[in-house]
Amino acid sequence: MGLDRGLAAVGQLIARIAPTDATVMIRGESGTGKELIAREIHERSARKKAPFIRTNCAAFSEGVLESELFGHEAGSFTGAQRSRLGRFEQANGGTLFLDEIGDVSPAIQVKLLRVLQEREFERVGGNAPVKVDIRIIAATHRNLEELVKDGTFRGDLFYRLNVVPLQLPPLRERPTDIDALANHFAKRFSVEMGKKLTLSASASAALRAYDWPGNVRELRNVLERAAVLADAEMTLEASDLIFDMGTRPTTPAAGTPRAPAGSVFESIAAEERARIEAALRQTAGSVTRSAKLLGMPRTTLSDRMKKLGIT
Repeated sequence: MGLDRGLAAVGQLIARIAPTDATVMIRGESGTGKELIAREIHERSARKKAPFIRTNCAAFSEGVLESELFGHEAGSFTGAQRSRLGRFEQANGGTLFLDEIGDVSPAIQVKLLRVLQEREFERVGGNAPVKVDIRIIAATHRNLEELVKDGTFRGDLFYRLNVVPLQLPPLRERPTDIDALANHFAKRFSVEMGKKLTLSASASAALRAYDWPGNVRELRNVLERAAVLADAEMTLEASDLIFDMGTRPTTPAAGTPRAPAGSVFESIAAEERARIEAALRQTAGSVTRSAKLLGMPRTTLSDRMKKLGIT
């Protein structure tokens, strides 16, 4: 899938920077697709036939991250029975994507600065410099400028990484992208699961009405969940979509007990009814299986069904 329409300005910038070896800093909320943009830059560069290596810097403790990035020599620490290449060497000739760069410790920051300045480093437990030819793309959802002011992120490293800043807008600011992304995921999961799934107009409208606090990652989750629970051939309706967070505008079905018109309680009741009815449809009417799907006791579900007039 190519870049979506709401990212047109970002796409124009990528077209300019991809052919170069400039270091790029991708900024944006969690789930906005920073890794997808990093891969797009790599695929459009002269390094596209070389490796694209990703490391989530927030996923490792300081000691483990150092070994992950720079590798280690045999015997450098307990359990290191043989030498291991780190991500920098694995990416040699290609691109290294450092995700969540704002979470690295001061000690790792010093080592990263040396690599950016000299394109060389030493493995953990080693003393011979290792030269690499790589492009660096970093990403973060954090405010690095504030971290620099606080003294928790080195200013010199920030300037080395922030050569070309690239800001990704959140999905709620890209409503024209939602249909294209949703159809992309529906097709993708259809292929992966051997199903034939499409989105109805009501489903598309519900997706556009949601505010997507989890961005593209949450949209993917919603479509994957619906695909898993769908029949082999099915048009997904709005009621088949179970959202992770927040609420979306819905119209209560006939027979739903109504709270005062326009109240938040009415919206909550309509949302709850839609979720329960979707679960019942996906489990062929089984209250027990629906309760498991919704993560509540069977007795609680039965009580909610009775109050909402669901039979």
